[in-house]
Amino acid sequence: MANQRVFFGTDGIRGQANTSPMTVEVAQKLGQAAGLYFKHRQNRHTVVLGKDTRLSGYMIECALVAGFLSAGMDVTLVGPLPTPAIAFLTRSLRADIGVMISASHNPFTDNGIKLFGPDGFKLSDAAESEIESLMTDDLTSSLAPPSEIGRASRLNDAAGRYIEFVKASFPRGLRLDGLKIVLDCAHGSAYRVAPEALWELGAEIIRVGCEPDGVNINHNVGSTHPQTVCDAVKKHKADIGIALDGDADRVLIADENGELIDGDQILALIARSWQKRGQLRGQEIVATVMSNMGLAKYLEDMGLTLFRTAVGDRYVVERMRQASANIGGEQSGHVVLSDYSTTGDGLVAALQVLAVMIESKKTASEVCNVFKPYPQMLKNLRYSGPNPMNKPEMKEINQWAHEQLDGQGRLVLRASGTEPLIRVMIEAEDENLVQTLVQQVCDKISKIT
Repeated sequence: MANQRVFFGTDGIRGQANTSPMTVEVAQKLGQAAGLYFKHRQNRHTVVLGKDTRLSGYMIECALVAGFLSAGMDVTLVGPLPTPAIAFLTRSLRADIGVMISASHNPFTDNGIKLFGPDGFKLSDAAESEIESLMTDDLTSSLAPPSEIGRASRLNDAAGRYIEFVKASFPRGLRLDGLKIVLDCAHGSAYRVAPEALWELGAEIIRVGCEPDGVNINHNVGSTHPQTVCDAVKKHKADIGIALDGDADRVLIADENGELIDGDQILALIARSWQKRGQLRGQEIVATVMSNMGLAKYLEDMGLTLFRTAVGDRYVVERMRQASANIGGEQSGHVVLSDYSTTGDGLVAALQVLAVMIESKKTASEVCNVFKPYPQMLKNLRYSGPNPMNKPEMKEINQWAHEQLDGQGRLVLRASGTEPLIRVMIEAEDENLVQTLVQQVCDKISKIT
């Protein structure tokens, strides 16, 4: 059923602003449909609505508000805040639904809408499909009568509540005094709360990407352009660099030498730290098919298992809930620590890394280079028209590449769920094989797209 959906993709609804499906009409219809779907209690119904810093956020916000109000839902506006803050506030305020307006790491021309249930978790495919079904219906007769139309209000201390939540995830008794941190917020939703939280814990902050103007989100900054934070660490002789993405649900680290630390290393670091503390639940760490074979081997040596899911933090979270695991994430920097959050939280994950540095009195390079990764290469191919993954030639390419690897490595060939891209990832012990095979696969795909 999920394959037949028109609006929802792998992470909510996403597209170019003012173009279907990211239009005022669709946003308003979504507000009405989601409002009716979650309207199941006798008392007033509440929506927590946040956004990142994109110019189109104003337009989408107003349309969603109109839709929710017409369905009889009260709307609590919290302004620009990270995606995990919306998940937290939805639970904290006992709201029926949380909504985040963001296209995450995409350029400002795109926007998206993510939905959270009252438990703070992203909606299931089944729930999204039901909401989408309502969006295609005539809802006129189901909307609220004049006396039951909702009200909109603004929660002025939302940022402060989230900052306190984030600080509570840092081990009690520790401070960041003496640490110089480059913090790159990608001109996105964490531009105020992230520097404030780290400063309140005692760190000296060098701000990068903290001046949003509506059109500069993710532009040459943040976790999608990590060279910026790496260069800034070297320039300012900082102890560590932290790079968030536009909605701050992912993080990458730069050590004191300006070397990049990816999500796999962060997962390994936190798993080792929590195992030593006795905080780790179960024997399973959840990641995706993109995670490095080196991570799997390292965890195996620790007596732990790496469980791989499809790409997407929602699938990581689903498996974590099934297995009662409390650490999961993606190589791209989504790190989900379910002791604290129901979704990826870049700031909370970064604080776990900082805690290890403080407790061990070691540098970022000493604590963050946990395992030796296998040579791995990822290349993205942009396409126009229908998704080429459905072509029979793609199966032939896939089979041919696996034959070349001969069991000595891994191939992941998939379409992006958020952009018109085919992603080709190959890893093996032989670096020359990896580079050669990636180029050969890309050449073959280019001929059929």
